[in-house]
Amino acid sequence: MADQLVTGTTHSQLFVLDQDEALDFYVGKLGLEVQSDADMGFMRWLTVAVPGNERHEILLIKPGPPNHDEATAELVRELLTKGALGTVIFGTDDCHKTFDELTKKGVEFTQEPVKRFYGIDCALRDPFGNHVRITQRASEPVQVPTNPRF
Repeated sequence: MADQLVTGTTHSQLFVLDQDEALDFYVGKLGLEVQSDADMGFMRWLTVAVPGNERHEILLIKPGPPNHDEATAELVRELLTKGALGTVIFGTDDCHKTFDELTKKGVEFTQEPVKRFYGIDCALRDPFGNHVRITQRASEPVQVPTNPRF
């Protein structure tokens, strides 16, 4: 068997409008941990991760250089605030408990926990418009419906 060329996912990216506000939300409210916070001169490299799962980091990046010129960055900011970009799905062992604890911290949900064929999940948006889901996977093997109705 040949060596596997790709061995995993190390980073995902979410656009944010303010990196300090993103830290307050993702670290202060959701409980993630900062992995990197470096001023690179042309950008701030800011990553967070779920505690105990540091092998996958989320890059919280502002639209702009080096990836975008100002016109493109403005379009990205507009799409972000409309909720047309970015989704992250976090796992939890108890969706109802997580929902209750985050609600106490002031997190506003767009959907309360709902039982689905794959488990229980709830939904919220971060302060910038990104969709965030929190999912408790089903404990038994999942039988995917032919035409799932969520």
